[in-house]
Amino acid sequence: MAARKDLDAPPEEFRRALEQLRSARFRPEIGCEEMPAPQRIAPYSAALSADITIAGEDSGGGRLVLLYEPAGNDVWQGNFRCVAYARAAIDPEMVTDPLLGAVGWTWLLESLATHDADYLAPSGTVTRVASESFGGMDGEPASAEIEVRASWSPLGTITAHVEAWGDLLCTAAGLPPVPAGVLAMPSRRGQRAR
Repeated sequence: MAARKDLDAPPEEFRRALEQLRSARFRPEIGCEEMPAPQRIAPYSAALSADITIAGEDSGGGRLVLLYEPAGNDVWQGNFRCVAYARAAIDPEMVTDPLLGAVGWTWLLESLATHDADYLAPSGTVTRVASESFGGMDGEPASAEIEVRASWSPLGTITAHVEAWGDLLCTAAGLPPVPAGVLAMPSRRGQRAR
């Protein structure tokens, strides 16, 4: 967590948000931990890093940064801002699908809606990356990834927004949603180190 150098303790509103961020629960395929947060974007910030492992294989990952500006930010339309990044491997043939970008953005919006995570001022990009190997690497198979980069101003509990980001990671990696009424039991790896 980054904080202003002239203050000893972060404001209560940010401390509550940190507790909510840390109370988020993820599916067992997600390994998540706190990481150093950017210090120049806002006076207070916290960040998470996640990796998705399916059947022992790295299938994607991402980061989530929670920013807090006590005085508010007109562009954010509030005091808090979530900045998210999610990446996952996809079938190389999907990279040419003209709807892939819109579908990736829909994954984010549906994840937020599923968690009743209300928000303001959403913005972002969806990028598709295709790689082919040549020369000494000619035998390597083609690969592709989708990257969703987004930011929004969270309303309500921060926990809902963090868990929605976790769902975005899983959807991008191709994991089916957990059926309504069923709770995924997080593994030890899925719990953040404190």
